[in-house]
Amino acid sequence: MFAKINANSNGPKTSELSALSHEQAFSSEFRYRRGAEIYGEAEPAEFIYQVVEGAVRSYKLLSDGRRQIGAFHLPGDIFGLENGSVHHSTAEAIVHTTVWLLKRRGLEDVAEGDVSVTHDLLRLITKNLQHAEDHLLLLGRQTASEKVAAFLCEMDSRLSNSAVMTLPMYRRDIADYLGLSLETVSRALSMLRDRGILSFKNQTQREIVVLDRSKLAQLANQPARRDPAFVAKTRLSRQRRALPSFQLLA
Repeated sequence: MFAKINANSNGPKTSELSALSHEQAFSSEFRYRRGAEIYGEAEPAEFIYQVVEGAVRSYKLLSDGRRQIGAFHLPGDIFGLENGSVHHSTAEAIVHTTVWLLKRRGLEDVAEGDVSVTHDLLRLITKNLQHAEDHLLLLGRQTASEKVAAFLCEMDSRLSNSAVMTLPMYRRDIADYLGLSLETVSRALSMLRDRGILSFKNQTQREIVVLDRSKLAQLANQPARRDPAFVAKTRLSRQRRALPSFQLLA
């Protein structure tokens, strides 16, 4: 399911996780194949993780067998930090993915003697709670078009600033994240294309060119990504995420 990478790998040589513990707890780098389980629901939450490259989905299986994806974790994101001794969801690699692992107990030991580490952990927890709140608001939107537009705005702000937005997840993943059917997501994407809001680079619809961010944001009832107010808010949010005792991975 995974392979440990030696010290001569081409990945980052330092991680935000190690910096979070003021280098007093060692983090290791592992590589997971596409579809590999990183941890399962109800398994002991012994590690905290950070995505180096690739992407991870965390989800729960509902009683009727449906899958509800709660979050997508992209490069730089930290996940697996639980309020309790076990994981409340399952995490899987969407594509070939490299992550850093840090023993939770080692970080907790450092936090007991360092108030700044405790504060940084609280900020991480707050960030996760904010995402959960945003996801609930997303699920509460009235139309499928609004949900898909809001999702694309989210990915547009989280992924690189290149002309083409390459989604690591598949349409089935998007559907399970938004609480929609695969067909509904496909229709909503086609509608956005037909209205001239975006275009696709290939048939998989995973490489997207956003042609009109203002219209996309208007449909999602959000400020446009390049609006001055939105840029200022995003910059402030990123500064808050860059915790004072460590630096984010590039």
